[in-house]
Amino acid sequence: MEAHHFCHVASPDFAQCVIFDGDTAQAHLIGVEYMISKKLFDTLSPKEQRYWHPHNYEILSGELIAPGLSSAAEHKAMAGKINSYGKTFQLWNTGSFEHKGDKLPLDNPELMWSFNREGEERPGLVENRDKRLGVDIEKVRRSRQDLLPLAKPQAGVNVLTDYFTSPTKPIPGVTSKWLHESKSAQ
Repeated sequence: MEAHHFCHVASPDFAQCVIFDGDTAQAHLIGVEYMISKKLFDTLSPKEQRYWHPHNYEILSGELIAPGLSSAAEHKAMAGKINSYGKTFQLWNTGSFEHKGDKLPLDNPELMWSFNREGEERPGLVENRDKRLGVDIEKVRRSRQDLLPLAKPQAGVNVLTDYFTSPTKPIPGVTSKWLHESKSAQ
């Protein structure tokens, strides 16, 4: 799904965000995300760490963008979030890219995860976003290559691997902190 984050940065190690399904007056509040640095993540118990998804793929792949910021400001923001983690709850499934949603926020909140390999997102999802926002994801990805040396192995990279039947492909800089991750780690 496409998610628009509006965040309050409480400190370099902690941010809290509300998530909308768009950036127009018709957008719906669909979730919340807390973002923490690797330093804070490393202080969490292994049980708590299971709820936090890694951000390096989102940053290095160019899927995470900050429309409206200059290239320099966006790059600085992404550099500051490399190796970070997020804990995200979806409160309302409003649908996304050819998927019907609910008219109201129904059922229990759901813990959300992040894409961590090429091919995990729905075909056309990123391309549709890029066309609408005038973004060239390949250009964004190339502009972030200098962040690769900063990327450390992260926990949770392989959690969704077993859920995809079509082949997925890792990108440079996105590696697992744990050798044996699977969907059972959730």
